[in-house]
Amino acid sequence: MRWRCSVTKMADSSVEIIEGCRLPVLRKNQENEDEWPLAEILSVKDIPGRKLYYVHYIDFNKRLDEWVTPDRLDLKKLQFPKKEAKTPTKNGLPGSRPSSPERDVRKSLDLNVQSASAPSRGKTLPTPKRKAESVSLATQVTAATPVPSLPSSAEASQASVYPAMRDTSFSIKSREEHEPLASLTTNGTARRLIPSQPGRKRKNCGGTDEDSQDSSDGIPSAPRMTGSLVSDRSHDDIVTRMKNIDCIELGRHRLKPWYFSPYPQELTTLPILYLCEFCLKYLKSLKCLQRHLTKCNLRHPPGNEIYRKGTISFFEIDGRKNKTYSQNLCLLAKCFLDHKTLYYDTDPFLFYVMTEYDSKGFHIVGYFSKEKESTEDYNVACILTLPPYQRRGYGKLLIEFSYELSKVEGKTGTPEKPLSDLGLLSYRSYWSQTILEILMNLKSENGERPQITINEISEITSVKKEDVISTLQYLNLINYYKGQYILTLSEDIVEGHERAMQKRHLRIDPKCLHFTPKDWSKRGKW
Repeated sequence: MRWRCSVTKMADSSVEIIEGCRLPVLRKNQENEDEWPLAEILSVKDIPGRKLYYVHYIDFNKRLDEWVTPDRLDLKKLQFPKKEAKTPTKNGLPGSRPSSPERDVRKSLDLNVQSASAPSRGKTLPTPKRKAESVSLATQVTAATPVPSLPSSAEASQASVYPAMRDTSFSIKSREEHEPLASLTTNGTARRLIPSQPGRKRKNCGGTDEDSQDSSDGIPSAPRMTGSLVSDRSHDDIVTRMKNIDCIELGRHRLKPWYFSPYPQELTTLPILYLCEFCLKYLKSLKCLQRHLTKCNLRHPPGNEIYRKGTISFFEIDGRKNKTYSQNLCLLAKCFLDHKTLYYDTDPFLFYVMTEYDSKGFHIVGYFSKEKESTEDYNVACILTLPPYQRRGYGKLLIEFSYELSKVEGKTGTPEKPLSDLGLLSYRSYWSQTILEILMNLKSENGERPQITINEISEITSVKKEDVISTLQYLNLINYYKGQYILTLSEDIVEGHERAMQKRHLRIDPKCLHFTPKDWSKRGKW
């Protein structure tokens, strides 16, 4: 097999196809019907007798990327990457390298930013130029965007609740002196409105596609220097954009990876990569795996079992004490997580692995990791349910367990952003069900409306206040009525919540949790 990065020419056509070209490609949709979405050619390889093209479907998740044969390409609508005239200069002039069509949008965005910031060039700021442009753009957009009147976390200090009925309302009283607006809902996601500061970049609150990682001006934000696993996207290249593992055998399951994972190069050419399901060691052949299993004494993840109910168990693994297992777990997880980057330094992290028990041992179902010390109240860094166990309630169980740990720690927590598309759906669903469960169980006293505050909801659930407010906005429960903010539960919301709770059979039992939090600020405990 020979890889080609140069210009290729189809045997039956004079059309030249280079990397960066875009054209419609035939694929099957969820209804098994033919469709022709626009795709970008990322790579070309020659195998005996034919060529294969690695394509990324525009506006589709990267896990759908695949190798396709020439007969699936629609050459009549081929778009070549546009070449720009000159090399980039300090004035932001176009570059000379070939680019995909979307780069024109980013170029125009950069030029608009410069023109918007031109009048304020009287003083020389100590911050880099790109950061100043980013702040200027943020200020301009914020000032021009009309903001609806929504309650802040301070204004939503007290809520009174009507007696339970099919159409229930909750009122939120505001203070006499109104504080600035705390959050703004955009496509169901609440974002903090923070005054622009020189040298400070706005953090992306999460999106459902890979391009949502970039900052508002198309420049990737700087990577965090703490133990965060969030990808800054600055390391993306043609290699990491392509899946490098065809198939993974893990116990009785065979998994098709969704994304790139930095396994050793010599293993990426194998048709199947074999993993020990207990220690997650990777091996190149079935014979090597069988020989390894005769020596591997593990029948469960290393670390302490801190929860068991029925066949479900959770193990706490210290990234410093069990470094090899933690690194192997990160390699496996990277196959299914695109929004995270892999660090081999696992010391700052704890890993909580959920398993299912049978007569052969404890089989991994999913996991989440968290920083030992988080300055931003993160209770989850990465979270993953392996594909064979998805859509069975295990994802919500992992999320619920992470909040149970936060309750024991006496903290409120939030997942590290950005979330993947599936992660965002799971968290929104969990937050909605948890908050609605509390609101619907409130009872009136002495004929008056039962009252609850945003802070009380946050303390009961350990969900951070910003996530509580964003969930209420996402559910469209907040209305303004007679000088008060009213939370209205419609009949549809109540019935939908009841149906969802009937399907949710897996729940965490706090009585089965045996967990003692540690003070990780003392380095001796690491």
